[in-house]
Formats: sequence, C-alpha cells, structure tokens
Amino acid sequence: MSFLILMAVLIGLLYLGLPMFAALFLLPLGVLLYVEGGVPALGEIVIGNINGYLLVAIPLFMMMAHVMVRGRVVDDLYGAAFALLRGIRGGVGIATVLACTVFAAISGSSVATALTIGKIAIPQMLRYGMSRRGAFGVVAGGGTLGILIPPSAPMVLYAFVTETSVGALFLAGLLPGLLMAFLFAAYVFLTEGKAVAPADEPPPESIGTSMRRAGWSMTLPIFVLGGIYMGVFTATEAAGTGTLYAIAIAALIYRTLTWRDLWDGVQDATRTSAMLLMIIAGAAVYGYMLTKLRIPQELAALVTDMGLSRTGFLVAMMVLLFVLGLVLESFSIILLTMPAILPAMGVLEIDKVWYGVLLTLSLEMALISPPVAMNLVVIKAITGAPLSEVNRSIIPYMLMMAFGTGLLIAFPGIALWLPRLAGYGN
Repeated sequence: MSFLILMAVLIGLLYLGLPMFAALFLLPLGVLLYVEGGVPALGEIVIGNINGYLLVAIPLFMMMAHVMVRGRVVDDLYGAAFALLRGIRGGVGIATVLACTVFAAISGSSVATALTIGKIAIPQMLRYGMSRRGAFGVVAGGGTLGILIPPSAPMVLYAFVTETSVGALFLAGLLPGLLMAFLFAAYVFLTEGKAVAPADEPPPESIGTSMRRAGWSMTLPIFVLGGIYMGVFTATEAAGTGTLYAIAIAALIYRTLTWRDLWDGVQDATRTSAMLLMIIAGAAVYGYMLTKLRIPQELAALVTDMGLSRTGFLVAMMVLLFVLGLVLESFSIILLTMPAILPAMGVLEIDKVWYGVLLTLSLEMALISPPVAMNLVVIKAITGAPLSEVNRSIIPYMLMMAFGTGLLIAFPGIALWLPRLAGYGN
C-alpha cells in the first residue's frame, strides 16, 4: 500500500507540471526528511547508480538510429518489403509490418518506427485500397515492435537495473517480437483483402533490385546482434561499432549523410541521453528511499502472506505497468518499479529475462492506448486525421498484444528458448 501511495503522489507531482527528474528528487528527499530527520549523501547515491559502463550503450544506440534515419538509409526498406509482398492479399499492409519489423531492429524506438515507416507507407496503403482505419492501425501497431525486437534501449536499462545479461534479453525479445509481427500480418491478411494494385499501376521495381537497394540497411542489425551473440564485442562495444558502421553505410555507400545531419543526430542523441541520465539520478534517490522504508521487503512479505501464485502476481504487475504506461514513459517505469518488486520476484522464482519481455510488451501496449498515446499522436501528425479515428484503429492491435502477453505468461519458453539455447541461464 505504501508503494502505491508513493506512486500516486509522484504522478500527482507530474500532473502539476514538475519535470520527472525533479519529482524523483524532491519526493524522496521530503519523505526522508520527515521520516529520518535528515538528507542522505546524494552525491554518493547518484554517482554509484549512474557510473555504469553498460549505460553508455543507450546514447550510442540512439545515435545509430539517428544516423540511419537522417541518412535516409531506411527509405529502401519499405520498397523492398512492398516489392516482395505486393502480389498477395493485403500485401501492402503486410509489407508495412515487415518494414516495421526490420526498422525496429535498427532503431530500437517505437515512435521512430511509426514515424519513419508511417510517412512512406500510409499514402501507399490508402492508394492501394486499404481502409483508413486499417492503414493507421498497422503503422501504430507495427511501431510497437521498436523496443521489443533488439537492439532496445529500454532493455539495456532493464539489464542495468536488474543485473541481467543484455544478450539474453535481446535474444528473449526476438521470438515474441516476431510472434507479434506474425499476428499483425495475419490480421491484415484476413481483414484487408481489397487492398490490391490499381489498374494503372506502372510495372514495379524488381524484387532483386529492391532487395539490393535495401541490403545494406538490413545488414546493420545482423552486424550488431551477431557480434554480441558470437562474443566479438559487448553490448556497449556493439553500440559504438554499430554507430560507426551506420555512419559508413550512410556517408560512404549511400552518400546521403551530410555533416549537418551528423551534427543534428549528435545533438538529438545527447539531449535524450542527458534527460535519461537525470531521470536515472533521480530514480537512484527514489530507490534509496524505498530501501530505507523497507518497501521491497514489505512487498515480498505481502506476496508470501497473500499466497499469490506466480501467474496472479504477473497478471497484477502487467495491469499496473499498463496503467503506469498511460502517464509515464518506459525508462521511468523501469526505474521506479524494479527496485521495489525484485525481492517479490525472487520469492516467486520469476525469471528476470522472462519478466523483462513481459514488461516490455505491457509498456508497448500502453504506448498505443487511447486517448493520447505517443504512437497515435505520431499517426495524427502524419495524416492530419482526427485523433478519435486514429484511436479506433488501434483497438485490434491492443487485443493482439494482450493475447501475446497471455501466451508469454502461459508459455515462458517462447521468450526463454533462444537464451537457453545460446547458453544463458544454463
């Protein structure tokens, strides 16, 4: 109960307009001053929590995505997917799902996936006869694959907070991400049969030509993830090497990356990373407060006393994460909840890699939940459509994600099979 009260107070401070990092500092300082009559050594707490080599991977992965987008390397992804799938029922929508899947493995960002693919795909889908609701929904839903399919910045942060292997998390997110992509594509296939090429459609670019044009962009996730799993480099080294590889592709092969693009990408990645590190610093103080109030131990004891099953606990946590995702962003939720619930997870013997994938799915569901989820705002900005119409388009995809979450709870092997096959957790 104390944990829920603290979360409610924190959300109240945010609704009053207080920045996240400031709320994370002020709330625990006020509570500690009242409870203990003093203030902790903030410098030691903050430095001890942000001085992590693994955290360097987050701004580097962000920079890698900025380079690929600003260098317009990803523009050919949709063209290749479209050339490959245009001849089948609902092929233009399925091509959008495929393009979102590949771009998700490059960007690691749901909003970036929806924005980049949406600009290219939505006009094409409408031209081919897809319903407006179907076109909006497939981009918003496909965009959610951004933080589930590796590499994923939220997964890196989760690994840092929980001391879990990044390689295991990345592998664990792969099959669930492909499962969600399959469900989305199957839904488009069943509901958008009228989406066919217009009669005056000019001959398309050949599949071979399209695949060659998109080939270099598709090698990036293979290069980064392959290097991690083969032990060539760590996650942080993979992020740095992947960024250099992306710059080489955009600047030397495509010749579309200018110095201004590179500088803008550095600025964007720096701003985002600075904001994240401030939130992490505030969350460190917040976590210190939770520890001093013994809230993690209370939650672990509560789970034991109530006799909650593992499934019951997971369902309750997925609902809580979904609700928090309506008002907070992914990084903040990970930092706020994990210090409190890790002991309870230990009592129930919940695999941290498995939970990390479930957490990611719940956060992604919140990212597309009406009324003002970020992916929906992106679709509105691209199309100018009323937000109410965009909101209705996403309902089937939310139901599919809820179904996918239920499958993962019932069958943990969907997430854990690849990590175990690779030797993680054995």
